[in-house]
Amino acid sequence: MAGVTQDREIVISRVIEGPRELVFDAFTEVRHLSRWWGPDGFRTSTRSFEFRVGGVWDFVMRGPDGTDYQEWITWTEIVRPERIAMLHGEFRDDPKAFESVLTFTPDGAATRLVMRTLFPTREQRDEAVEKYHAIEAGRQTLNGLAAYVAELTRTGAES
Repeated sequence: MAGVTQDREIVISRVIEGPRELVFDAFTEVRHLSRWWGPDGFRTSTRSFEFRVGGVWDFVMRGPDGTDYQEWITWTEIVRPERIAMLHGEFRDDPKAFESVLTFTPDGAATRLVMRTLFPTREQRDEAVEKYHAIEAGRQTLNGLAAYVAELTRTGAES
């Protein structure tokens, strides 16, 4: 991306051993998401979920210390099975909401998932990195996805 946004951006990528369609489905179906979403030790409880452009995922992540984090995502673009764009905040119209674009690219029999997150300001990006450990949390989340897809592939339960 252009230098104008680099100071507001976090980019995390991960190769996931599984076909692109399965990785995409694991990221877009609530029955899958609740099994792997979030950093290590977090649990996700969904209040509502509608995967379509303009649809919302309203959920709570409970941290290992019992703290609840209100989360809200609206899907702004969906190109199955290659791209998802979303706006992610704590609630609808959150002024601190950030944009994420995920791309799913075949990499042999695996899938390369790249998550680009753009914050409204550099200060918000820095706060996410320093206070909420956003880079490590993002890596842990994608590691959780990789482990979940491996389990689906191993058990043949991808449908």
